[in-house]
Amino acid sequence: MRQPQFFPFHFAAAYRPPALLFGVISATTGVWVDETTLRIRFGPWRLHTPLTNVISTTHTGPYSVIKTIGPAHLSLADRGLTYATNSKRGLCIRFAQPVPGIEPLGLLRHPAVTVTVADCHGLAKALNR
Repeated sequence: MRQPQFFPFHFAAAYRPPALLFGVISATTGVWVDETTLRIRFGPWRLHTPLTNVISTTHTGPYSVIKTIGPAHLSLADRGLTYATNSKRGLCIRFAQPVPGIEPLGLLRHPAVTVTVADCHGLAKALNR
């Protein structure tokens, strides 16, 4: 079995202080992809799903700082989830079956998550294999 691939988040300087208030720091964030599973940690928020549930990836950005800085963000328009540490670029990951990720009971499900990792191209390649 292969070791999981790790993709750290890219933190912009302006994002660090607000993120810290929510426990979102380099040591508590990351994306892991192994042979069967996608796992994301964003401070206290976690998301995991089988790789078979990932249906597409799209490079996105730039983003509005006010809509992305600080904690995890929920889109009221489509229930998408954003785990952002910069406003420049990220990767939107779409799911066949919506997944929990913003509240602890898992009642609210998300059709997609956007992550602002340092290597968006590498993560897309790992997910699209």
